[in-house]
Amino acid sequence: MQRYVSRTWACALAGLLTALAVCAGDAAARTFPFGPRTRAVNDLGNQFVPFHAHLWDLLHGRADGGLLLNWRSGYGTSFLPDLGTYLTSPFSVLVGLFPRDDIDLAVYVITVAKMAAAAAAMTGLLLALRTGSRWGAAVLGASYALCGWSVVEASYNPMWLDGLIAFPLLCLVGAWVRDGRRPVLGPVVVAVAWVANFYTAYMATIGAALVLMVVLLIRGVPGWRVLGRAARTVLLGVGLAAPVLVPVFLGSRHAYPGWTREFAPAGWADVAARALPATYGFFTPAVFLGTGALLLAAALPFHRRVPARERWVWTGLVVAVLLSAQWEPTHLVWHVFATPNGSPYRQTFVLAGVVVLTAWTAVSYGWPGWRALGGGVAVLGVVAAGAAPSDLVTAWAYGLFAAGLAAAVGAVLLIRRPGYAVVGAALLSGALVGQAAATTAHADRERPARLDDYPAWGAPHEARAAAVAGSDGWPRHRTDPGRPQLTGNDPLLVGGQGAAYYSSHTPAVLTRTLAALGGGWTSNGRSVQSLDNPVTDALFAVGARVRGADLVRGQEVLRGQDVLRREEVLGRDGVLPGQGVPRGPEVLRGPGVLPREHVLPLVTLRPPGRELRYGASPFRNQELLLGSRVYDLPADGACPVGSDVHLWAPDFSGTARLGAGAPVRLSGGLPKRRAAMVPLGTQRTAGVRVTLDGRGAVPPGSVGCLDRARLAKAVARLKATGAVAVHVTADGVRADLPPGPRGTAVLAAPRIAGWRCEGRPAGSYGGLVAVDVAARTAPSSVECAFRPPGLRAGTGVGAAALAALVLWRAGSRGPGRLVARAPGRLMTRAPGRLVARAPGRGAGRLRDTKTSSAQHPSVARPPAGGA
Repeated sequence: MQRYVSRTWACALAGLLTALAVCAGDAAARTFPFGPRTRAVNDLGNQFVPFHAHLWDLLHGRADGGLLLNWRSGYGTSFLPDLGTYLTSPFSVLVGLFPRDDIDLAVYVITVAKMAAAAAAMTGLLLALRTGSRWGAAVLGASYALCGWSVVEASYNPMWLDGLIAFPLLCLVGAWVRDGRRPVLGPVVVAVAWVANFYTAYMATIGAALVLMVVLLIRGVPGWRVLGRAARTVLLGVGLAAPVLVPVFLGSRHAYPGWTREFAPAGWADVAARALPATYGFFTPAVFLGTGALLLAAALPFHRRVPARERWVWTGLVVAVLLSAQWEPTHLVWHVFATPNGSPYRQTFVLAGVVVLTAWTAVSYGWPGWRALGGGVAVLGVVAAGAAPSDLVTAWAYGLFAAGLAAAVGAVLLIRRPGYAVVGAALLSGALVGQAAATTAHADRERPARLDDYPAWGAPHEARAAAVAGSDGWPRHRTDPGRPQLTGNDPLLVGGQGAAYYSSHTPAVLTRTLAALGGGWTSNGRSVQSLDNPVTDALFAVGARVRGADLVRGQEVLRGQDVLRREEVLGRDGVLPGQGVPRGPEVLRGPGVLPREHVLPLVTLRPPGRELRYGASPFRNQELLLGSRVYDLPADGACPVGSDVHLWAPDFSGTARLGAGAPVRLSGGLPKRRAAMVPLGTQRTAGVRVTLDGRGAVPPGSVGCLDRARLAKAVARLKATGAVAVHVTADGVRADLPPGPRGTAVLAAPRIAGWRCEGRPAGSYGGLVAVDVAARTAPSSVECAFRPPGLRAGTGVGAAALAALVLWRAGSRGPGRLVARAPGRLMTRAPGRLVARAPGRGAGRLRDTKTSSAQHPSVARPPAGGA
C-alpha cells in the first residue's frame, strides 16, 4: 500500500511542477489569464474556443441542434465528426463548470490540466516499468509534459494534448499485454485514447508498439505471442471507439480538400536548435526537454551499471525515431499517410517520450557518475554546437541551456551524495521549471507576431451575443451574427444560425455552394465566411443580421465594411432593435441588427424535376436558386439610380467604394483566401461608378445592381407556396405544407451526406436538401432526418468489438498476478519473497529463489539510492 501511495504522490508532484511551469511562463509573458496578451491564436481562437462554447451550450441545453446535427454553423452541418475531432476528450466536459463568458479561461484550465495529466501518466508509467527514485520519476514525467512540442505547439491545439496523455498510457497497456494482465482494461484504455483524439492516438500507438518491441528485444524472449496479444488489444480498443471514429473518418472524406503540402525535411541545424530552450519554429520538430532529461538520456550509453544491450537498444530507438521524422516514407506513416497542412512534426511528443524512457533507464540502475555525466555533457555539447548555424537559436537560448546543464550536473552529483538528495532533487526540479517557463514565455511572445490572433471574450462578444439573442427567431428565421467576424465560428461562439463555419470537416458541398453564390473563405476553403447579401439572406431564411456599428451620420450608417441607408437599419421609431439608440449623429457603442424584410421560410416549394447548374456569375446563380431575375449587370459598371450596388471580386485584395462613399475592404488571394461579395451602398446619382484600390484580378460582370422591388415580388411568390410551419429537432426537420400541386420541397440547408427525406436519401436542389412531394388537396407535412454517415456501421463495429471482448474474457482462464516473464519461468510475488513457478507444474511445487536482478534484468530493481 505504501508503494502505491508514494507513486501517487510522485504523479501529483509531476503534475504540480508542470502546471507551475506553464502558469509561470504565461504570467511572465503577461498572457491571458495573467495579463492583456491574448493566447487565442490560430485554431485555438478560431476553432477550439468556439467549439467548447458550443459544448457548453449543449451541456446546459441551450444549443440549436444536438450531438448529430449542428443548426448554428454553415446553415446546418454534421456535428458528430466535429465532436469526435475536437470535444470527445474526457477533459472537455469540464467546460460546463465555468460561466459561459469565461469560456477562454475554461479552455486554458483544460489545457493546463491535460499537461499535468500527461506528466502524471508518464510518471506512473516510469514507476510501473522499473523501481527507482520517486523524485527522479516525477521530474522526468514533468519534463515529458513540458517538452517543446507541448508548450510551443500543442498548447494552442489542445486536442493534441490527449495524445501526450495517451502515449504513456498505451505504453502501460503494452506492459500489461507483455505480462498477460488486465485483458479487459487494456482495450478500454485504447478506446478512450482513440476517442479522445484519434489522430495523436494513432501516433501514440505506433510509439507504444516500438517501446514494447524494444522491451521484448532487451529481454531476449520470443515476442510473437505478445505482439499478437498487443494487436488484438489495439484492434478491440479501436473497435470499441468505432461509433465515433467511423463518422469522423467519413466526415473527413466529405470535407472540402483544403491545403496540400509536400514534405520537406528540416535542416539538421534547426533540428538541433529546437533541442534548446526558448526557441520557436513552425516547421521544425520542437524536441526540447528539460536539460536534466536530455543529460540523463545522453549519459545512458556511458552508464556502465546498465547492461550493454539496454544501453544500445534504447539509444538506437531514440536515433531511429528522430531519423524517421526526417525521412518522407516514415514521415507519412507517422501522419496517416498525408503530410499535415501545418506543423509537419506532430509526432514529436513520441520522440520526447522515448527520450524520457531512455533517461529513466539510466536512473533506474542508479544515478550516473562522473564518467557517464561527462559523456552526456559531451553529446549535448555537440548538439549545441550543431545548432549554431540555425537562425532559430539566440543568446538567451544558449544561456538557458548552459545554466540548465550546469544545474542538472550539479543536481545529479548531489543526489548521489548521502544527505544531499533532497537538495539535488530540488535543484533538478527548479532547473526544469525555469527552462520550461522561459520556453513558454518565449512562445507566448512569438506566436501573436507570427499567427492570427483573436481577443478573449469581452465587451465586443457580449454586445454581439446580446444583439443575436434579442433578434433570435429560430426556427421561424435565422439570425446571422454578421460581419466583420470575430472568429471563423461566430455562430458557435456568440449564437445565431449563420453561414460561418471553420472545421477540418467543412463539407465540400457547403463551400462550393456558397462560393457559387458569392461567398468568401479563408484557409483554402475550410473556413467559410458569412455572406452579407439580401438575396442569399432571403434564400437561407436569414431574418436578422448583426452588423458592427461605428457611427451614425445624417442619413447613412457607416459600419466598417458597409454603408447602409438609415431606414434599412433603424426601425420605424428610429431605434436600432434591441439597442435603444435614437436618431441623430450619436456614436454607436455596440453592434446593430439589420432586420431582413424579404425572407423565405426554411422550407419552400419549387417546380418539380428541375436541375440547377451553377455558372460563373454568382449574381445569376443567386437568381437561378431564387427562380427570378433581380439583378442588372451593367457593362459599364454604373447601376440604375435606386438600386443596391454589390461587388464580386474573389481574388481582389484592397478597398472598393461607390463614388465618394466609404471604402469597403476585400481580402482576396486565391486559393488561400476568397473575398466575399460585398454591398457598397445605394446608387443615388446616375453615372456613379465603383473604384478599386488594391491588387488582384477583377472578373467581368463584377458589379451587380439589385432591384429591391423585384426581390420583394420573388420572395412573396415563393412564400405563398412555402411551408406554413417548420418544426426543427436535434436531428431533423418537419415542414407543414399548404395544399398545392406537385413540386420539390427545398430545405434551406446544404445537402451534406446523411440527409434522408421521407425514408429515402434526400435529393439536391442547387446544393440544398430537396425532396419531391406529390400534389396535395389538403395540408400535409414532409419530414427529413439526418444521420451522420458511418454512425450505423460504427455502432455495429463497436457492438461486435464489445461482444468479442466479453467472449474473450469469459472464455479465458484468468491469469495470476504476473509481475514479469523470464525465459522458461513465470515470475510472481509471494508475501516477503520472490518465487518462481515452472510452467505447467502445480501450485504445490513452489520454491524460494534469490535470483538477482543482474541475472534477470526483467525483474524490477530496488532504488539505487538518492531521493
